Amino acid sequence: MKHIPYGRQDINADDIKAVTDILTSDWLTQGPSVEEFEKKVAQYCGARYAVAVNSATSALHIACLAADLQPGEWLWTSPNTFVASANCGLYCGANVDFVDIDSKTYNLSASVLEQKLHTAKAAGKLPKVIIPVHFSGQSCDMEAIAVLARQYGCTIIEDASHAIGGTYKATRIGSCAYSDMTVLSFHPVKIITTGEGGMILTNRQDLYEKLVRLRSHGITRNPEQMEGESQGPWYYQQIDLGHNYRITDIQAALGISQMNRIDEFVSKRRALADRYSQKLRNLPLQLPYQEEKGNSAWHLYVIKLNKSYKTKTRRQVFEELRAKGLGVNVHYIPVHTQPYYKQLGFKQGDFPQAEEYYEGAISIPMYSSLTLEEQDYVIDAITEVLK
Repeated sequence: MKHIPYGRQDINADDIKAVTDILTSDWLTQGPSVEEFEKKVAQYCGARYAVAVNSATSALHIACLAADLQPGEWLWTSPNTFVASANCGLYCGANVDFVDIDSKTYNLSASVLEQKLHTAKAAGKLPKVIIPVHFSGQSCDMEAIAVLARQYGCTIIEDASHAIGGTYKATRIGSCAYSDMTVLSFHPVKIITTGEGGMILTNRQDLYEKLVRLRSHGITRNPEQMEGESQGPWYYQQIDLGHNYRITDIQAALGISQMNRIDEFVSKRRALADRYSQKLRNLPLQLPYQEEKGNSAWHLYVIKLNKSYKTKTRRQVFEELRAKGLGVNVHYIPVHTQPYYKQLGFKQGDFPQAEEYYEGAISIPMYSSLTLEEQDYVIDAITEVLK
């Protein structure tokens, strides 16, 4: 039986050679390929600085530390995300809350954010950090969010784990035109991959310097950042409590090679998304809505069962598609409904739009190497199951 996953990496001979070249070089980690990868991504996205790390979760964590998120302060994010977007606040000892999503884009709602900020100010509980998540590769309404963040004094960290290659208002996602920092993910199902890996982009030198230290134990070898004078070329000082979140040259080399094809990857994803939207439009489904303010990178293509569709449950549809060899998935179980977050006081019904979305959502196969023949099989399987 044919098996078609919801997402997978696209590796070619150039990628393999890039990795094997590193394996026979002098540097496996902390070498020149990391900086080359950072420069390549920063230049592509239009940001001044980039700091590569071993995962997007690590990137979120040290971005929060660089933003000086302190115990007892507040971080807000979307409930429609992977748990890492919220957990990074808990790692810092901060309190976490959520902002419900827009019913069309499934992104954090700027209008709900505005209302919540107004209420929070009156209660003296404004967030220090807001993390908008660019779900499936489509940017949140960052201009509106940035205006609110300035008004209320919040730091913005964009979670663009799904979104490298996407655009918003004629700027590439990752430019940090509307934020302090942007986080990227290079997991195998994402737009480009380094195996595991992540990156933080920023236009601020102070944040960049702190992120570099936090990535590697809080240590600096820069005499200008030291207390007193350097004792010699070997000398270093730990000036922050950092972590070992370094990425290897092996991973960076793969990332450099993958970046050479990023526009090809995104172009193929967009063509596949357009074809899905055309071929599935007459089924009892809510198909992904795209704002005119930008172009999605299409990490995911999510179909949502119409409320009026009563023939089968979402679980039945999901299991029948799996039985036909489709590796469908669900993105995401609302974070606030997870047992750990329930222990923090959240409950079902707190964020109704995210919960309503979750009840009917199914992520179907979407990756750049998906063939038209495979896509036709997916379309036919969905059509048959929904009859």
